[in-house]
Amino acid sequence: MKNLIRENRKKSNYTQEDLSQLLQVSRQTIISLEKNKYKPSLVLAHKLAQLFECTIEDLFIFEGDENIE
Repeated sequence: MKNLIRENRKKSNYTQEDLSQLLQVSRQTIISLEKNKYKPSLVLAHKLAQLFECTIEDLFIFEGDENIE
């Protein structure tokens, strides 16, 4: 699963620290998310989508074996 968190964060002029404070997670969590090393909980994914005013599907790109076939 890839995501567009970094792109949306920069477009919204947030630093990683800003985003971590708004979402009440550590900056390390934001770094891991942006590097696609951490899959967020559904609650965190929903908060991110709300913050960036998009859908979860717009923010996260599911690939390969993550899709039902």
